[in-house]
Amino acid sequence: MSINGELLATLLLPFMLLFGVLAYFLGKRKTTTPVITGVWGALSGLFPPLGIIFLMLLVLKNDMEN
Repeated sequence: MSINGELLATLLLPFMLLFGVLAYFLGKRKTTTPVITGVWGALSGLFPPLGIIFLMLLVLKNDMEN
């Protein structure tokens, strides 16, 4: 069985969107650059275990003081 580009995109796109959105909302509370954090989260969605580790690190990071 060969994996073509359409199948690969169908499998990875939901992970990229999910990790990107979650990283953005966590980044708003925990970093000064939420957009860059969201982009890194979306890119880490290309390899889902890496995305989960990235989100776990964001959750463990302390919130920023206002």
